[in-house]
Amino acid sequence: MFDVSLLSAFVGGLIVFFSPCVLPIVPFYLSYMAGASMSEISAEGRLAPGVRRRAFAASVMFSAGIITVFVLLGAAAFGLSQAFRGFQTEFRMFAAFVVLILGLHFLGVLRIGFLNRVFQMDAGDTKNMSVLGAYVVGFAFAAGWTPCVGGVLTAVVFTASTEATAMKGLVLLLVFGLAMTTPFMMASLFIGPFLRFASKFRRHLPKVEKAMGLLLIVFAALIATDSVNYIAQWMLETFPAFQNI
Repeated sequence: MFDVSLLSAFVGGLIVFFSPCVLPIVPFYLSYMAGASMSEISAEGRLAPGVRRRAFAASVMFSAGIITVFVLLGAAAFGLSQAFRGFQTEFRMFAAFVVLILGLHFLGVLRIGFLNRVFQMDAGDTKNMSVLGAYVVGFAFAAGWTPCVGGVLTAVVFTASTEATAMKGLVLLLVFGLAMTTPFMMASLFIGPFLRFASKFRRHLPKVEKAMGLLLIVFAALIATDSVNYIAQWMLETFPAFQNI
């Protein structure tokens, strides 16, 4: 049966990737993963032999590191929700408040400085980066970027914490992580076309940021009123085909 939570997590992951928080720094991390300079992976430049293969292998492990952090956050949130089961209403209202504040930030109504910080790390020469090294960099990236993507992530983590079982919650974070990182892995296979796309798409980033803010405010209202399940029921009644998914 169709699960609106999984769809929301998937869409949320895609929005995060194409947000001002992530998309502008993807070329840098492609260069980082490939162990090549920015000029070597430029949209017009020709890739040296092995660069694309090295970039893809490293991007897979980089993505695994990111997903690990998200799954751990989901597990922690589920554990807290179970430990404080008697305070579900307070827990829900707090999550709604956090998502609302972050939504207002992305709309430009409020400005929270630390959400705009740029996370960078210098690991020196990366031409011989190991598989484990790429995983560690992905883990650090996710941990450092959590405040920037916090609005969508908070909404998904809260939803995961209210699932019936821990496994369902972990699957939700896994879907979110895969939706966010799959475009990155695809970009490593098509570096030139992706860089051209990113350059053209850059002018739309403010619109994506505003759209993210609006969606977060809507989701905050759904969390506060405990109406997420009603959306799923409405979709099943409106589109019966979803019952077979």
